[in-house]
This record gives sequence, C-alpha cells and structure tokens, in this order.
Amino acid sequence: MRYCVLSLLLLTFFIPGWAAEYRASSNEPLQAQIERTDPGDRLILAPGRYIGSITITHPLDIRGDDQAVIDGQGQGHAVTVDAPKVTLQGLEIVNWGKNLTELDAGIFVTESASDSVIRDNRLEGPGFGIWLDAVKNVRVIDNVIRGDTSVRSQDRGNGVHLFNVRNVRVEGNDIARTRDGIYIDNSSQSFLNRNELHELRYGIHYMYAYDNHLEGNLTFDTRTGYALMQSKRLTVLDNRSVNDENYGILMNNITGSRLAGNRIEGVRQPVNARGEGKITGGDGKAIFVYNSQFNEFLDNRFAESDIGIHLTAGSEDNVVLGNAFVDNRQQVKYVATRTQQWSQEGRGNYWSDYLGWDLDNDAIGDTPYEPNDAMDRLLWRFPAARLLMHSPAVLALRWVQRQFPVFRSEGITDQAPLMIDPTAKENSA
Repeated sequence: MRYCVLSLLLLTFFIPGWAAEYRASSNEPLQAQIERTDPGDRLILAPGRYIGSITITHPLDIRGDDQAVIDGQGQGHAVTVDAPKVTLQGLEIVNWGKNLTELDAGIFVTESASDSVIRDNRLEGPGFGIWLDAVKNVRVIDNVIRGDTSVRSQDRGNGVHLFNVRNVRVEGNDIARTRDGIYIDNSSQSFLNRNELHELRYGIHYMYAYDNHLEGNLTFDTRTGYALMQSKRLTVLDNRSVNDENYGILMNNITGSRLAGNRIEGVRQPVNARGEGKITGGDGKAIFVYNSQFNEFLDNRFAESDIGIHLTAGSEDNVVLGNAFVDNRQQVKYVATRTQQWSQEGRGNYWSDYLGWDLDNDAIGDTPYEPNDAMDRLLWRFPAARLLMHSPAVLALRWVQRQFPVFRSEGITDQAPLMIDPTAKENSA
C-alpha cells in the first residue's frame, strides 16, 4: 500500500505541464528566466533590480517579493503581456519609455492577453502606466501609478488607458500626476470602481464609450474630475469630486445615461489662475452639460461651487429629480430656448436658496423655484454688465419680471422644490 501511494505522488510531480514555482534572481536577465518556465508556472522575483524590458508569451504568474524592481531602461515598454491568463502582482516597475506615439507603457497588454490580472503593483514613469489594447476580460486592481513630474503634464501618458476593450475591471487603483488618470476610448462593458485619482488633467475620461459603469470613485485636486464625452449609456453612480478646479463632471454629447448618487463639492476657479491648463476668469462648475439629451440626474449633490449646474447647446429633455443644489454661488446657468420642468409627480429638487414656504407641511414648497430670469441671460451675454447686477435699475427689472410673467424668459422651473436636503444625512456621515 505504501509503495502505491509513493508511486502516485512521484507520478503526479512529474506529469508534463504540471505548474511549478521558481524563484528569480536579479543576477541574471529576467527574460531568460521567464523563457525557462512552462505555461501556468509561478515565478517569484527576489528583492533586487531587474534591468531590461520583458515580454511574456505564455500563461504565467509573476510575483514580486519586497523591493523587486523591473527597470525598463528608458525605452519602449517595461513589461509586455502577450499571452492569456498572466498575473503580475507585487512588482515595482520604473523607467519605461516616454514616446506617446509609440504607446510606451510600464505594462502593455496586447489583444492576446485575455483573462489576465494586474494587481498590487507600483509604477512610476513618463509614458502610459498600463495600456490595455483591444483585450477582453482583464482586471487591473489596487495598483499605485505615478507620472514623471519632470515632464510637462500634457506630454505624460495616462495612468490606465483602455483602447477598444471589452469587459475590463479597473478597481481600487491610486493614480496621480499622469496626464489623465483613467482614459476609456472605444470601449464597452467596462467597470471602474473605487479608484482614487488626483493631481491630474482629467481624473476619468470617456471618449466614444458605450455601456460602461463608473461607481464609487474619488477625484480631488484635478482640473476636471470626470470628463464624459461622445458616449452613450453610461451608468455613473456614487462617485465623488472634491475641490476639483474647472469641472466636477463635464458632459459633452452624452445620451441615454444615468447619473445618480454622485457628490460634487468645492469646484471653484482660483482668482489668479496660473500654470498648465489653468483657466483665468472662468467659473468652477459642479457639472457642465453640453449638447447632452435624454439623461437622468437623480439624487446627486452639487455643492459649494461657483456654479451648481450649467446647461447649454441643446442640453434639454433630461430628467432632473431628487438632487440637492447647496450653497453654490449660482445654482443654475441655463442657456437654451425651451423651458425645462425639473419635477415629476409632485417631487423636484432641493435648493438651498429657495425662499418659498410650506404651509401644508408636506416637505414640498408651495411655490415653484425659478433660478434664472431675463436679467441673468443678459448678464451671461454681456459679462461686463455684472457691475450693475445690484444696482436699483436691475433690481427694479427683476421685480417687474416676478410680478408680470409675460416678461419671463425660457429657463428652468421646479414646480415641487424639496424643503429638506435629501443628501444631508449621507453627506455628514
């Protein structure tokens, strides 16, 4: 019996293709050590600096012990993943190329690398951090990515770049000082969750993307938190933008999308803007909606910004319900030719500057909220006239408009303003 068990163990160990575990040394080129492994093996990198780029062409699990550094020597990609079911975990990757035309990246993932995982790595370099190229079913989780601040921000690569990908998850990453944090181009069925993005041009940037999901991310100290452009059917839930500069959320030609439960706060333009990408004399907008129709804005909080929401260029036929517009210098800027009704079935939005009353105590204001009038439109067209906005003549004209509705211009009307901020409890938690 003992002989049979021993024979079985020996046979199992020597079965061809059985996964093995190896330890790599920085005293030998890493590429040569990779080529000695078989598909499905695990290669553990001992502490040390591994000089030179590597290419992985068969399924492999590569993990780094503490301080295992792959140095790309300033040229091309540091790591190329060109096989399915590759795992990269616990590595530090530095000093790859900076040629954006050649897509130089710390980790370049090809179309062949489906079902791969990139987890718990640290990358720092001038080009793209992680580039996913026309691949499916890849996970990018809990990585730290930093750009090279010796390079101008517009000449740096993006932290994570998704090009023509499907069913990719990007979760829990910390990205700073690249150009954009996460850039999604011509991609669908991707899920972005719990990423922290700061000191960037755009935290998250969508272009020509469809059926994507964006949830629970945080941006701060960016020029724009979330840039949603030329895309359809985006689901944007429970994200935060704190102290971003130009826009918390920027929407350009977005249709059929749902934005719910987002918290955008403190978007303000510095009085004397300086540096790359700074806008002088502009307004910080919690959300800017340009040429975007048939979207839903539900239960969001837009607070403490220069402008709460700015809509223009045909941004009509959107549903705006249950949102809180709190302590913005200007709650709404609406530039269009049709009146928009922002309430349904007796429920609208909360406005911190609403001066109406609630005599029947149903938590709904008894008079409509109308944030803009004809004088606002005049001041938008002729900004120099702002000097007169508190003059007796302008105040008289505003009074006339309130008394005689025939003088009112097209704008936003909320027939059922909420008396209680629906986001206050969650915001204080």
